[in-house]
Amino acid sequence: MDGQLKRGLLDVCVLAAIKNEDSYGYKIIKDMKPYVVLSESTLYTILKRLELANMLTVRTAEHDGRLRKYYRITQAGICRLEAFREEWREVMAIYQFVTREDEKND
Repeated sequence: MDGQLKRGLLDVCVLAAIKNEDSYGYKIIKDMKPYVVLSESTLYTILKRLELANMLTVRTAEHDGRLRKYYRITQAGICRLEAFREEWREVMAIYQFVTREDEKND
């Protein structure tokens, strides 16, 4: 898969993982695991990129005597998810066009 495409897909996956509630690194990885495998180093690179793009905010809170970073989606992040849904409709239309011959030959 094209690196840029995969990067964009992983970004929206992380945004989707925190869409309904604030979350932290380990939980994000666990929530995404049934759909996509993501290493901690890759996740934290994505989280930093999304923070710099103002698509999420970070707060630190104590949990079991340790500090934990919690991530919250911003309005810009929600807008990115909505834009992705629109873009995906176009991708699916292209996919259907590209694979239409395969369907005829089956």
